[in-house]
Amino acid sequence: MKAAIIESVGKAVVGEVPDPAPGPRDVVVEVAACGLCGTDLHILQGEFAPTLPVVPGHEFAGEVVALGSDVRTLAVGDRVAVDPSLHCHECRCCRDGRGNLCERWAAIGVTTAGGAAQYAVAPAANCVRLPDHVRTQDAALIEPLSCAVRGYDVLRSRLGAHVLIYGSGTMGLMMLELAKRTGAASVDVVDLNADRLATAQRLGVSGSAAGADELDRPQGWDVVIDATGNAAAIQDGLERVAKAGTFLQFGVADYATRVKIDPYRIYNQEITITGSMAVLHSYERAAELFAAGLLDPDVFISDRLPLTEYPEALDRFAAGVGRKIVVVP
Repeated sequence: MKAAIIESVGKAVVGEVPDPAPGPRDVVVEVAACGLCGTDLHILQGEFAPTLPVVPGHEFAGEVVALGSDVRTLAVGDRVAVDPSLHCHECRCCRDGRGNLCERWAAIGVTTAGGAAQYAVAPAANCVRLPDHVRTQDAALIEPLSCAVRGYDVLRSRLGAHVLIYGSGTMGLMMLELAKRTGAASVDVVDLNADRLATAQRLGVSGSAAGADELDRPQGWDVVIDATGNAAAIQDGLERVAKAGTFLQFGVADYATRVKIDPYRIYNQEITITGSMAVLHSYERAAELFAAGLLDPDVFISDRLPLTEYPEALDRFAAGVGRKIVVVP
């Protein structure tokens, strides 16, 4: 079958790989669409994936075409979205209900072959059936939405909070939509990319600007969310948190990224700094929110490119062009 392959650091190609076969509790999914994500860029940079080459793609949906011998919950022909999380269920974090922090953390499209291919293998337990009205190609958005839902689980945000989001790419926009629906008094968005900022404005923001100084909240924001992973944005965001506020590191930074904190201010103003890692008990809820119309796929998905153009799609994503880019086998 045809698949995208990150062969080595800095090199992505499209080639032929063996057709996958399901294990006893697995299914084979014929992929309808696979989204690109910042994680894919990190893999290309030599981070996250323990070994290369690997078939990337952890945001995907498609149709079940083969079943493992022990699968009873799905049938051939079912349309599904796939949670890529692979937890060991044995380590301390897994046994404590924190599988996203698994000591042997793994994920489809990161540590094993993913959905940037014609076919992908997934545990049947990781598949969520799609209702009839949801287009299979659009359902690649469910995985990133599940990460955003996890982010809001971590925040435990109060009603009436003033929220500032750094970044209006896919993840920033998803956090915007969740903030609007979780009782935020205001939601402001900061981004240097004017085209992406225009999408945030289209979705409805209280304020938008290239920098937080342009927004009128000198006392700071109750919740500040970084959805960029960029050191300058993170540093600025840490300084914008109001007294008793919370800073959420949601964007994925490079391993080497460093910022400075002010310990006395954190103590004296009771500021919380926290993070959100991937998916945790949030995929099914994200699928339900998606089916209920939380996101408009035609707004969020800016590019639908053939799988054969995967390297070019990565370049386009890395350049900050568009919003969510999906490849279609």
